[in-house]
Amino acid sequence: MIWLLSFSLLAYAWVVLRRLVAWVSMATTTLPENYQPQTLLSVIIPVRNEAANIVALLQDLEAQQYPKALYEVLVVDDHSTDNTLQLIHEYKSGSTMILRMLDLRNVAGVSMKKGAVKYGVEQAKGNLLVFTDGDCRVGPEWLKQYAYTYETKQPYFISGPVCFQNTYTLFEKMQLVEFASLIGIGGASLALNRPNMCNGANLAYPKVVFDKVGGFTGNDGIASGDDEFLLHKIHEQFPGKAVFLKNAEAVVYTDARKSLISFMSQRVRWASKWRAYQSISVQLVALVVFLVNFLLFLAIPFFLFGHLPLLVFVGAYFIKFVIDFLFLERILGFLNKRSYIWHMLPLQLVYVPYVVFTGIGGLFGRYRWKGRSIKNS
Repeated sequence: MIWLLSFSLLAYAWVVLRRLVAWVSMATTTLPENYQPQTLLSVIIPVRNEAANIVALLQDLEAQQYPKALYEVLVVDDHSTDNTLQLIHEYKSGSTMILRMLDLRNVAGVSMKKGAVKYGVEQAKGNLLVFTDGDCRVGPEWLKQYAYTYETKQPYFISGPVCFQNTYTLFEKMQLVEFASLIGIGGASLALNRPNMCNGANLAYPKVVFDKVGGFTGNDGIASGDDEFLLHKIHEQFPGKAVFLKNAEAVVYTDARKSLISFMSQRVRWASKWRAYQSISVQLVALVVFLVNFLLFLAIPFFLFGHLPLLVFVGAYFIKFVIDFLFLERILGFLNKRSYIWHMLPLQLVYVPYVVFTGIGGLFGRYRWKGRSIKNS
């Protein structure tokens, strides 16, 4: 047990600290003062029952520091049962931006987020497609950051940072810290040219590239993860053409989960796509993270029944804490949330069993999402 735990911690340190170096070395995108965008953008927002949030997002998009003639907003409604469509229609009547509503109830055989995204791509007129979710908020320079990155680097995939907002409770603050680690690992892995994860609330890719790689073909039976599977597919066919947009003005904000049940359901949904990853490097990173947490979980009964010395037990947890602290301090600083770093302490108490539970739960591929019961095929 001691040797296996030591090996897993060593592998974990290699994975995380290597990405810490990559994150620190990654240049921050800086826009010239005289920058004038030229790219026609299509902002695609798949929604389902977002009446409580969609107007605020549309207001953010209306306030973009980007020429109105160079971007359109497509809201693709996935069979909402609330008044989401009505609110969009009312907002459109007084809007000065190009706003289009696409209702999947008018499209036979198309549903779920993957279907909404695909239909939005088909209807988009822009050269670069920018994606977010209906419950998100964006800053005024959001689109300008994407256009500049696209025009200067000519990437085939751009992943952007996401952070939680309105975090008032301890539970929500712990989520912010945990989520920041995922964003940091995803961004740093892109810098290493070993992409593993991204977030559909903040990403972009050229429409022509989506068609070149065959869109979502190959993972049609998996309801979640269309963004990451597309990232992996683009990287496989066009290595080095995926980048991370490292700029605080490009951060997209969304709310943390309010209940433990919804939180666990979301994380099981995310974990359910791991078994479908085809990249060995991506699978190895997921395996290392799961293994170190699983062994730390097993270390508890081993210690309680006298099979693991106290020094080894405490030392293993301390080493993992230090590794996580060094990485998260940098990521939280970028997100302007460095003061949240000490919420790592309560997070460490629940993180190990949480990873084990979601990892095992993800193997079954069953969860609830947007009022639907989902089972991945």
